[in-house]
Amino acid sequence: MLGLMLQTGVAGINELFLRLENLYFFRLVLPFLLIFAVVYAILTKIPVFEKNKGAGVVAAIAIALLSIQFAAVPDFFDVVFANFGIGLAVLLIALILAGVFISDADKSYKWIFFGLGALIFLIVIFTSFSSWGFVGSWWWEQYGSMIIIGIVVIGAVVGIVVASKKNT
Repeated sequence: MLGLMLQTGVAGINELFLRLENLYFFRLVLPFLLIFAVVYAILTKIPVFEKNKGAGVVAAIAIALLSIQFAAVPDFFDVVFANFGIGLAVLLIALILAGVFISDADKSYKWIFFGLGALIFLIVIFTSFSSWGFVGSWWWEQYGSMIIIGIVVIGAVVGIVVASKKNT
């Protein structure tokens, strides 16, 4: 990192980040790498691509390039990772405070932090979608209630099926 900074004549880390930002490194390169890694990891679990790694690499590169072709994915990543950083900071502060006030003998704190993490996750996703314009859009207003009702119905059906299997 220091060698790169000296070669490019960067005076400080802030200037390095500004240069990387001007090269769209954070907007295109990092989302490309993230999408490529996730897609490739998923494809390697599929039997067709287990034996032919080259085809999995080509497919993952194609999907990653296609996904960053338009501004929707980088725009969403800008919003969701900024909110994720805030949520992570809140969870870290809660962990620090819990370390001060909760003893090791109390094991319920794991469930408390799981619930807090799940709540932060839902808040991050909701605020990301609303900042991105998805929640307040005409599409969400038209179809949102049907989606929520569908999720509740599917959840109820799954709950009934699971409960009936336990009783038999």
